[in-house]
Amino acid sequence: MAQVPSPKAVEKADEYWHVRFRDPDEFSEIRTPDWAAEAAESVYEGSEVRTGHREGSDEWVVQSVLIPASAERSTAESKAKAILEKLEG
Repeated sequence: MAQVPSPKAVEKADEYWHVRFRDPDEFSEIRTPDWAAEAAESVYEGSEVRTGHREGSDEWVVQSVLIPASAERSTAESKAKAILEKLEG
């Protein structure tokens, strides 16, 4: 199983908890793909995933996971980790 990173930040915005696993400055492009949202929804309803593309690489990795703000902070962090493990683990 691949090593997945720990959250670097957990911040609450208006609609979501933003659980950041990788610095957005590491990426040349960031997207919110439908296929990742479907995987996230299977772990926690209403979740989204932002993936990043590093310049010079064909690989896309999870940059952050968005969990609905109605969740508790601890729930947001644990569900985001579960989503990351599902996608990259």
